[in-house]
This record gives sequence, structure tokens and C-alpha cells, in this order.
Amino acid sequence: MDKTVRIILADDHEILREGLRGILIKHADMEIVAEADNGKTTVDLAKELSPDLVIMDITMPDLNGIEATRQILRDAAGVKVIALSMHSDRHFIERMLQSGASGYLLKHCASRELITAIRTVQAGKFYLSRTITDLTLEEIQALREGSSASPSSSLTAKEREVLQMVAEGYSTKLIAGRLHVTENTIEKHRQHIMDKLGLHSIADLTKYAIREGMTSLEK
Repeated sequence: MDKTVRIILADDHEILREGLRGILIKHADMEIVAEADNGKTTVDLAKELSPDLVIMDITMPDLNGIEATRQILRDAAGVKVIALSMHSDRHFIERMLQSGASGYLLKHCASRELITAIRTVQAGKFYLSRTITDLTLEEIQALREGSSASPSSSLTAKEREVLQMVAEGYSTKLIAGRLHVTENTIEKHRQHIMDKLGLHSIADLTKYAIREGMTSLEK
């Protein structure tokens, strides 16, 4: 029997996780070791459980899937990530590839393509949903090797966390509480973010975060 693939499901919609769970439990060589409804929990679980694979929603609260993927691949050796998204926009795909994801699966295709995507990625190849046809293999490889870095790559991991929460409307006080730092520290982070990105207002930061896939108007 093939080696069991140990999987974490990460999506903030319970109904979607239920659907994916229903698909995976039909396959004896696949095991769901944990589920998460936000990016921070996903990162913590990946460090604790060292799964083979994380199925990662891109737009999640607390920490988006792009940043969560970065942190997992930095800190948890051997874990692979398949992005799960409703967005077929090239920009979202590029951001996930630059973060090191091994696959990009559209949510409306998941019921048909999930198992194929998992087996492809576990075989060491990259998987892209079949309806996405405007990226060549050469472009995929270049993006995964980081040759087309996003401006947000100039930010630290902490700054990207702060940027997401600012864009989602959290107050300085609440952000400070969540990150266990002072409000003054958050103010400094926000100013550094604006300086690095050449932005001048909260509205500009919010637009940038949405454009970069860090958050969504739908959340």
C-alpha cells in the first residue's frame, strides 16, 4: 500500500471543509490530521504535526494563505502546499507561486480535481487547475524560484501581518493585543510599511492589500 498522505485542511468556511473531507475520506492512502479556519492556526498546526500537505485557502482571517504558506515552508521542512481559491486572476496565482505553493486549485473545480492535484504534487510536480491556461511551465518555474518578486516581499513577516489586519479594519489597539506588542510598536510598523511601499493612507494600504491577495472585500 502507498504511503499515507497526511493532510491539513485550511479554510474558514466549514461547508467547504466538509466537502473536501467527504472526498478525501474515500481514499485509504489519505488522512486528514487537522483542520483550521485561519492562517495562524494553520501555521501552528503545520509546525506541530509536520503533515505532508496543506490544502490552503488564500483569503483567511488573522493570516492570509499567502503569508501562511511562506511561514510554513520556511519553518516546517518537507511540507507542500496546494492553494485553494475562488480567484483565477493571474495576480493571485503569481503571489501563491512566489510563496512556494506546489499547486493552485480553483474552488469550483475542487470536487473534480482535488485527488489529481494531491497525487501530482506528491509526485514532485506542480498542479494548476485545468481551466487556468494563461501560464506556461517556464513562467510557473520562474515564479516559484522567486524571479518576479512582489513589492510586499520587502516587508517583514510581522509587517505583512500588520498590513492585513489594518486592511481588515482592526484598530491599532486590537492589532497590538493580538500580536502582544504595544500600540506604539504597531504605529511604527504601519509607518515602515507605508515608507517601503510608497503609500500614504489607510485607504491606500487597504487597496494594496486587496490587490496583493492579502485580504478580500468578501471577508
